[in-house]
This record gives sequence, C-alpha cells and structure tokens, in this order.
Amino acid sequence: MKSFLLIALLFSLVYPALSQEFVPNYEESKVPTYTLPALLEMENGEPVESKKQWRKRRGEILHLFEKHVYGKSPEWDGKITSKVILENKDYLNGKATRQVVRLSLERAGRSLDLDLLVFYPNSVKKAPAFLGLNFYGNHTISSDNQVAVPEAWIRNNEKMGSSNNKASEKGRGQRIANWPYEAILSRGYGLVTLYYGEIDPDYGDGFKNGVHALYPDEKRNASSWASIAAWGWGLSRVMDYLEDVDWVNPKKIAVLGHSRLGKAALWAGATDERFALVISNNSGCGGAALSRRAYGETIGQMINVIPYWFSDSFSIYNKRENELPVDQHQLLALMAPRPLYVASGVEDTWADPKGEFLSCVAASPAYELFGKEGVPAEVLPPLNQPVMGSIGYHIRSGDHGLLPYDWAQYLDFADMHF
Repeated sequence: MKSFLLIALLFSLVYPALSQEFVPNYEESKVPTYTLPALLEMENGEPVESKKQWRKRRGEILHLFEKHVYGKSPEWDGKITSKVILENKDYLNGKATRQVVRLSLERAGRSLDLDLLVFYPNSVKKAPAFLGLNFYGNHTISSDNQVAVPEAWIRNNEKMGSSNNKASEKGRGQRIANWPYEAILSRGYGLVTLYYGEIDPDYGDGFKNGVHALYPDEKRNASSWASIAAWGWGLSRVMDYLEDVDWVNPKKIAVLGHSRLGKAALWAGATDERFALVISNNSGCGGAALSRRAYGETIGQMINVIPYWFSDSFSIYNKRENELPVDQHQLLALMAPRPLYVASGVEDTWADPKGEFLSCVAASPAYELFGKEGVPAEVLPPLNQPVMGSIGYHIRSGDHGLLPYDWAQYLDFADMHF
C-alpha cells in the first residue's frame, strides 16, 4: 500500500490534472449505492437452480471476465521440458527435499525458462502442496547461496537489495517469514514457488517479453491477455509439470497469491479447475474485493498507474464501476464447489477488507447449489477469528502482507478439505 501511494504521489506531480484519481475513499458513508450483477441468473434471465445450469452460467461469467477484465489467454500448444538443477534430499536434517527445477517452455521457435523452488516432506508419499508466485526471487526464500539470484528484470526495492531492476545477494532470505517452508513441511505439505517476473515482467513493456513473447503470431485486441492473466497462465504451466511429478498429489494442489499475485491466483483458479483449493491474500480491487464499492483501491487508480495488468477493455470502467457487467463475487463463485479462502489485514484499507468479505458472502449461493456452505458468516467476523466453510475468511491484525498467521489458517483450511 505504501509503495503504491508513493507512486501515486509522484504521478500526480507529473500529471496534476489526473491527481484526483489518487484520492482513495476510506469512509463507508461515501461508498456509492450499487447493485451487484446477478450470480444465479443466465444472461437470458433464466434462473440458475441446478449444478447443470451452473456449468452454463459459469461459462458465461468466465467469458465476461475474459472480455471485460483480464483478457483471454491463449491455449498452450507448445512443449514443456524440466531439469532438476539443484537437489538436496537431506534438507532440514533429512526431513525434506529441496530442489530447483527449471521449466523450459518452447513454442514458435522461442523459449522461456522458469525456475521453481521446491520443498517437499520426505515422510509423505504423494503430498498435497501449495503453489504460489513470489515477488523478489527464489533467493529471498533461501538462507544459503545455493539458490541463485534471478537474472530477470525485477522491481527496485532497497530493502530487498534490488536496484537498476536487478536482484542481489542483499535480498537473500528476506522473505522466508512470508513463505515459512519449515512450518508448511511439518504439516505434511509441499511448497512450490517461483519469481513472477520470469513469467511476465511487472512493467509496461508492450507485452513483448515473458510468456507473451512465446506468441509472436498473436494479433492483440481490446480483450487480449495482460499481465495478471499471464501470471495466472504461468501457474497453469507449472501445474502441467506437477501433474507428472512423483512426490506430489496433483489432485491436492492449492494455488495461493498475495496482493496483485492474489489477483493472479484467483484468475488461475477460475480458468484452471485442476487447482483443488484457491487462496487470495489481501488481493483488493481486481481480486476479491467488490469493485462497485469504490473503496480504497479502485479500477481507475489501477488503470492509470498499472494499465498493463488488465485488458484494454477494462479501462472504460474508470469511475463507471456500475456499468461493468461483472463484479468480483462472480469471480469467487467460479471456484465452486472447490474450497476458497480469502483473507484481509485490518490496516490494509487499500484492499478493502469489508469489500473482500462481502464478495465472499455474495459468492456463497454458488456453493449452496452443490449442497455446500459458503462463508459461514453474514457480517464481518471479529479480528483474528477465522470462519471456515467451503469459503474461508479471516481479517487479521496488521497491514498488507503474507504473514505466518495467514499461513496457519491456510494450513488448517487445507487440512479440512484435503
């Protein structure tokens, strides 16, 4: 949140006419009146009352998100090869195996390498696992120098040791608390993570790098895939690999993301039903939060600073949220009947915790079609008191971050459903 507001301040100094775009609303009394798009109603007005009808409605909703929000990603018709470039089968005194696996995606005479940092327990056969993208490189989740510093473009962050858009050793181990692999392994789960910038760099490059470069024949239009869709698409390519790996149970893989990568995890879960559990951590507008509330982060604030996250078609809904034919409760409902967890930080008002929770409530009827309980609450639960149905939710102490407390709830939730 703080980094975004700094960007917004600098932007307003350069473009003062647009400075009003960066005055977020944090008052409930100023939330506009809105009506959410119907969840259980076909485009032709027919009510959705069965699982069979939901499959058709699900397709309609998915198409609307592709057309108006994230863009439509291409089908994968290339080749994926893998190579283990680092392996320690005696990690943590024999409790686990740690690997770095290089995936090579090849298509149209071009290739792209993605390095996966993998941890799995040696005592569990066909372990369930969490898969998620990290922000500053795999080396930030390793205290030793065996895990290499990435060479890909990276956002500048002094604390993380990145400058001139290059990572450095200064970032080593800085994000272990955000990816507590020892706690995850001790519960019998594996962990797979990779640096999101290897999939698509997080700047406006005209969609010429990362996975977009594998499609030189693509003719872009207003509904073409952008960065969030690319990050989600990349998670599906990792899933392609995990389906054939001996140590993991491919039917028990949870996809997880924080902040913008929470948006990407939700889109991955919506477009790829192989993910058995979907987790959104502080994902905000364009993620779990209802866009129509225009609270904290808004469509306009995103498209004026990071328009490349979304399809060009999304830009027309700047300050016109009520005209958007979808809202985020429908995105969450696309996970049904698979378990879904949404989490917020009470101080992370930018991400609109109440809007994230209300989205869960409004998504719950899709789960009820399957005889499942959605989120088992109708009002925002007390601080640090998770509620867990087929949709789990908590609002915790603290600000914007993926914290050990969050992981503890995700592990409990996975235990319930795996």
